[in-house]
Amino acid sequence: MSTHRSRKRIREAKRKARPELSSRELWVQHDFARTFDLSWEGVKDEIERISVHDVSPQEFIERYERPYKTVVINGIQDDWQARYKWTLERLAKKYRNQKFKCGEDDEGYSVKLKMKYYMEYLRSTDDDSPLYVFDGGYGDHARRKKLLEDYDLPVYFRDDLFKYCGEEKRPPYRWVVIGPPRSGTGIHIDPLGTSAWNALISGHKRWCFFPTDTPKELIKVTSSEGGKQRDEAIMWFNTVYPRTQRPDWPERYRPVECIQKPGETVFVPGGVWHIVLNLDTTIAVTQNFASKTNFPVVWHKTVRGRPKLSRKWYRALQKYEPELAAIADKVDTESRSGQASDSSSDSSSSSSSSSDSESDSGQESEGQKKKKLKKN
Repeated sequence: MSTHRSRKRIREAKRKARPELSSRELWVQHDFARTFDLSWEGVKDEIERISVHDVSPQEFIERYERPYKTVVINGIQDDWQARYKWTLERLAKKYRNQKFKCGEDDEGYSVKLKMKYYMEYLRSTDDDSPLYVFDGGYGDHARRKKLLEDYDLPVYFRDDLFKYCGEEKRPPYRWVVIGPPRSGTGIHIDPLGTSAWNALISGHKRWCFFPTDTPKELIKVTSSEGGKQRDEAIMWFNTVYPRTQRPDWPERYRPVECIQKPGETVFVPGGVWHIVLNLDTTIAVTQNFASKTNFPVVWHKTVRGRPKLSRKWYRALQKYEPELAAIADKVDTESRSGQASDSSSDSSSSSSSSSDSESDSGQESEGQKKKKLKKN
């Protein structure tokens, strides 16, 4: 049952996270809750699917990670307690008074809501692009870190080379993600050349993937089209997606589509443009990673985008992974990496409907991270 306090807390969070939507009318001006088609039956799902039980880690590297090929993996969550522990009801009860991040204000500070208030919002919102829990701090919190006990790192993604930077200095890398229908993450490339995995516990997500060399202006929503909601995933699907289906859309930049179902884990290679829309209420966990396979590109982008971090990382690699330090020595950081960067995701912010700096498969932006390190 809604209370005056919960309504007040929700209003405050919305005002801080999306100050450009200064009135109730602006949050619902497109009436997407009634007019946008969230069905997935007609979507042409073209992503290859494999089972973790059939493909060895080395085979996965050769077939998917090294060639930067997107794939959906089944079986990863078979033994996860999250499959039955991460329901709306159980999360709302266990973490009722714990605060979870659902956005950022204009200064880069986290906007948080207690789980009990967010759950009320999630169940009742008719906002065009609702607030989206995207919490990356749970692993460092006395109570919320128990979420870490409910899932295991997928066998293909256990390389974690940024760990050598130390937990305090490393770029943000893991998030618990909870969102209602119509929430999502705008079109972007994950920062620093990292790859990612997204494990969906419940609900359905719609993904579109574009090649790394796709011209940004071809796939971004313009301000004249999207107005104050130009960065929202639902606005992209409403304006840009229909163009991708026309005969005059360049075949080279045709999107590959995917409907991610409960229990499926999506592998998102570094450098791939992607966008995600929640078609119903979803609960997921996602993590970015630097591995021995993608290290040359990640190193290149880290040196260029985070030079101070790269120096600390290099010293640690010399000590713990000398063969990677030797590879780093050979990377020509003055030339191009061969992989596109979303300038907003490597420096200031990557588009997201819930936050200006986080994504369904991506990291908090480096610029925002540095802001907060200065403030804390």
